[in-house]
Amino acid sequence: MKNSLFLLLALSFSGCVQPGGKISLANANTVVVKDLFEAFNKHDWNTLAACYKDTALFLDPSLGREAVPQTHAQIIKKYQELQQMFPDVQDEVVTMYGDKNHITVEFISSGTGTDGKKWQLPICTVFTVDDGKIESDHTYYDNSH
Repeated sequence: MKNSLFLLLALSFSGCVQPGGKISLANANTVVVKDLFEAFNKHDWNTLAACYKDTALFLDPSLGREAVPQTHAQIIKKYQELQQMFPDVQDEVVTMYGDKNHITVEFISSGTGTDGKKWQLPICTVFTVDDGKIESDHTYYDNSH
């Protein structure tokens, strides 16, 4: 009994958090979000768009104040335009939390503008995942500075 309890505790701790404690592996919905960030950093916009449902709901300051539906084609276009403005744009995940179908990611986006100026922007996104695909992407940041 004592050995079973120890094994259960060891497995629950080792299975929940990736080394460094940054990503909860206990939630399978984190996989598609992790895939999205990998595709982003490779500038593979087709793979990134495929992480979303055919039409996903986006709440993003770059799209206005209201949530708007976006198709794969619109998602690809948005990120292609971002890459044109900032050819080396990258995201560094700071922390990823998973709770059922909601995955919250804190990350630092960075890049260099065509004018040579480097920037960094802390961002927080709350993803809602359904059936292995992202159905909503609510992104929060302040780019007024």
